[in-house]
Amino acid sequence: MASRLGEKLPERQFSTASAGWGSAYDDRTMLLTEIDHVAIAVHDLERAISFYETAFGASVVHREVVERDGVEEALIKVADSYVQLTAATHDDSPVAKFLAKRGEGIHHIGYRVDDCAAAVESMVAAGATPIDTEPRPGSRGTTVAFIHPKGAFGTLIELVQE
Repeated sequence: MASRLGEKLPERQFSTASAGWGSAYDDRTMLLTEIDHVAIAVHDLERAISFYETAFGASVVHREVVERDGVEEALIKVADSYVQLTAATHDDSPVAKFLAKRGEGIHHIGYRVDDCAAAVESMVAAGATPIDTEPRPGSRGTTVAFIHPKGAFGTLIELVQE
């Protein structure tokens, strides 16, 4: 590593112990492989799509109604991830409740994992509260599980296995 003046700087040393994790986690394998998507809850999906097309020149690469979750989603590809625009398809869906309580905005983050069940197990072992205790089918043919924000520092997490 070099500074702007060209002098060599010492390599940084990182330790999981210094992060407060303790020895039980020192040899763990990283389970997150990528950011799969950032989900944005919207009232009007067509209007949100139009905004992203106009503002960014973006186009929808996948669109799907997920009946089980009561949502319609439109995915906009950004590098190897997506912006997921999500609108409720019925008034009692989790997204409809979110919109009624908080308004439009970031709903959750999706983390890509190789093994959704192992990731849920790891999160529960770390103190997280699962919404889905077992992985289930998601959009795009994925396998997913949600983790409650109360056990994940205020963030609703979706684990996504392709």
